[in-house]
Amino acid sequence: MTDRAEPAPRLPTQLEVSGLLRRVQAEGGFAMVLAKGEPDSGSLLVVITNKGNDSKAMERMPSPDGGRVWTVARRESIDNQQDFADWLDRRRQQDPDLWIVELDIPNGERFIGSSIATG
Repeated sequence: MTDRAEPAPRLPTQLEVSGLLRRVQAEGGFAMVLAKGEPDSGSLLVVITNKGNDSKAMERMPSPDGGRVWTVARRESIDNQQDFADWLDRRRQQDPDLWIVELDIPNGERFIGSSIATG
């Protein structure tokens, strides 16, 4: 027997995405699906931006305690915005089950959860 707690049941990705879209839009922001993945168990990558500026891609990554935390996977460079778009395209090609959702709202991190690692 281990000391680790059983992981909480996972919400189907399409349901999580739907909830994100509704919550952001209810707060006056803009949210859209950039790529649809596997409806039940696809991974989720969230692009957070504010009026199209300072975009960053957030993903859930394994944490030392066995859980998963939201982590900044990539930041958009002001000098080379195309690099960020190309990176998103490569991620999608590498994982056809991946959902990519963009949230355009101030402090968009608040919509994806309280456990966010900075990196």
